Amino acid sequence: MALNARLDHRDPLVFDTHELGRRPGALQRLTRTVDAPRDLGIAGVIGVPEGAPVELELRLESVMEGVLVTGTARATAEGECVRCLEPVEQQLEADFQEMFSYPDADDRGRPKAEPADDAEEDEDRLFLEDGLFDLEPVLRDAVVLALPMQPVCQEDCPGLCAECGVRLADDPDHHHDAVDIRWAALQGLAGSLGDGEKDEMSGAAETGVDEKQEK
Repeated sequence: MALNARLDHRDPLVFDTHELGRRPGALQRLTRTVDAPRDLGIAGVIGVPEGAPVELELRLESVMEGVLVTGTARATAEGECVRCLEPVEQQLEADFQEMFSYPDADDRGRPKAEPADDAEEDEDRLFLEDGLFDLEPVLRDAVVLALPMQPVCQEDCPGLCAECGVRLADDPDHHHDAVDIRWAALQGLAGSLGDGEKDEMSGAAETGVDEKQEK
């Protein structure tokens, strides 16, 4: 990724690495509780509500080419069961690890003589800016990977009745009498006939019987 836009050290998801001092092997451990940013999760499925607390535990390690950030995020995600549409809450624990490179060093930690010609290579990298890094994109990726694509309220949730939409977990004995489709058309025809038509059909049938008996 290209160099970050100007970072604000007051942003709760922006962290300062100056204490490491570009000393390979130097470590720093941080804990911080932040408000969840907007749209943290899988849109329309499940996610951490905006403003909900997200607990972060981070380990910052200085290496030759930058700062290696390893951490865990914990929060409560909310969504909807894909089977019965009931609300779902899930305790989220997302692990992540990301390298934030010094903008003036190559992959071996050596100063660059000239800007890199390979723009595509830089697009996949995250950079430090004045010793700061923004954790938000890393956090978003980690949360999406940790959340289920199809959340359920319970593993054996039976879902909704296909006929009437009732929640089957609330009524385990719920069922509908099955009608043989071969008779359904005849039943519909019988229900649509008026009394006069039924009498005419009955009279015609009786006349046919009488004619057979005379013969």
